[in-house]
Amino acid sequence: MNPLDSLLPPIAPPPVPWWPPAPGWWLLALALLLTVGGLYLLRRRLRRRPLRPTQLDPLRLAALHELDSLEKPYGREAGPWLQQINALLKRLCVQRYPQSQCQTLSGRAWLAFLDSRCPSAGLTRWMVLVEGAYRPRCQLDDKALQALHQAIDLWIRKHV
Repeated sequence: MNPLDSLLPPIAPPPVPWWPPAPGWWLLALALLLTVGGLYLLRRRLRRRPLRPTQLDPLRLAALHELDSLEKPYGREAGPWLQQINALLKRLCVQRYPQSQCQTLSGRAWLAFLDSRCPSAGLTRWMVLVEGAYRPRCQLDDKALQALHQAIDLWIRKHV
């Protein structure tokens, strides 16, 4: 008789439950959660970052350069300046949206078209942009000139 035959059969270890995981797995789950949250916040921040002038396409850069080169009519008639701004916007829109027939628009329809492309610029409140060229001795104060210039600049930078 073999002495090994008198031994009891080996005891199988109990099954290991899958929950709760060991402490190392908790740390891994926490690290994964923090990474996903960090990537989400980074993505949101990058979306909100305004475009730098170097990130703008050449057409917008040329339009911004032309807008800045126009001499503002401080203390004098603003009609010719408003005509130049309108002409700049029309040229830009004709190149950007050739199928829209925007060159035929005038008055409120023109401002509504501009506003539909960039509502944040709020050009519909600047009726003087389309009427000022036809008013005799149309003058704008310094504050209005700056605000209109900023609205046009914003429209050029952000229109879709």
